[in-house]
Amino acid sequence: MSRPRFVTVLTHARPDETVTALRQLADVATASGATLRLDAEETRKHPKTHPAILGNAELIDDVELCVTLGGDGTILRGLRAYARTSVPVFAVNFGEVGFLATVEPEDLPESFTLALSRDFDLLPLPAICIGPSDAREIAINDISIQRKVGDRVAELSYAIGGEEVGSVRADGLVVATPAGSTGYNLANGGPVMAWGVEGMVVSFIAPHSLSARALVIAPADVLTLHNRSQRALDFSIDGRPAGEIAPGASVDARFVQNVATLAQMHGSSFYRRLREKFGRLSR
Repeated sequence: MSRPRFVTVLTHARPDETVTALRQLADVATASGATLRLDAEETRKHPKTHPAILGNAELIDDVELCVTLGGDGTILRGLRAYARTSVPVFAVNFGEVGFLATVEPEDLPESFTLALSRDFDLLPLPAICIGPSDAREIAINDISIQRKVGDRVAELSYAIGGEEVGSVRADGLVVATPAGSTGYNLANGGPVMAWGVEGMVVSFIAPHSLSARALVIAPADVLTLHNRSQRALDFSIDGRPAGEIAPGASVDARFVQNVATLAQMHGSSFYRRLREKFGRLSR
């Protein structure tokens, strides 16, 4: 007896935009002998049944693929769900930018046929490990530290390998992976890091200084961020609130290789994607 084939599906918060794509994926799954697994949240968004869809299914690691229908937030949810596993994430862009997506909705359903045939390349993605080296909390894109709304400007310092490198008064700062460098970091004026580059980049949110400059951290170095403010600062992971950093407290950030896997269509290029999503870097 052949082994059952399962595919996890995650979608964004506007189901009317993804219902057609989900039906196309289900039709392809039927033809390929696969079952689509939708957890309770996804089942509430997509209650209509299809023979290839298993609703209210627990999120499990024993699947061939995770397909996301959404923007970068949905893609990051899939990458985080299957971090430290061998399950690749195949992402269809239903968002504004969708920099991590490998195909657009107009490429369907043909791209689904390739996906369920595993006719794609695999791109391993690094992450930022937060806390000690054996910590489970990770960021695929970035972490950010920000002053609370209405509070005074934040005072932050940062050390590398235990040695303080700089301090700054700013609304906050962002630490990004290469995959995340085209997000919040880019909006801060930080450098774009091509996929495959190793290391993290630190950029500042509205710095109150003309000398604050983004800094790329070598992959083996531990970055320590200190809250020198008199009030707690908000802490976010991949754009999601993750708690606070108390006055005088600090957090460590470490670069970790090969944490998640992104499925890419053959011939996909980071630089072509950069041009198509953001336009030419110079004129």
